[in-house]
Amino acid sequence: MIAGDLAPRDLPGVWAEGLEKLIGIAPADDRDGCLQDIHWYDGAWGYFPTYTLGALIAAQLFAAVRRAVPDVDGQIATGIFRPLFDWLGTNVHGKASLLSTAELVEGATGAGLGTADFHRHLRARYLEEG
Repeated sequence: MIAGDLAPRDLPGVWAEGLEKLIGIAPADDRDGCLQDIHWYDGAWGYFPTYTLGALIAAQLFAAVRRAVPDVDGQIATGIFRPLFDWLGTNVHGKASLLSTAELVEGATGAGLGTADFHRHLRARYLEEG
């Protein structure tokens, strides 16, 4: 559609065919297919990379929180959020308007933006039992 070689009316069929080819799932209808996210039919495709960057940054920040506050998962599970909020206030919220995203991530985590923490998050969430 961006290049002009696909008419909007053809998107639902092409979407369903592509999804089935890529991951073996055919959506039952357009609601579960090309209309599942407002950004597709709104034409706001530029948002998708920002979601990916947000996921990478979130994983890296949370890994840093876990290093600084080793029991943060247990604390969150029991409704104790103060140590997490304190860490975020000191390392993210108090600096976010003063630094670039790259500077903020590096300052808060000790490393530039990377994918390792996101890979670990995905493995732990979706592949590891427990």
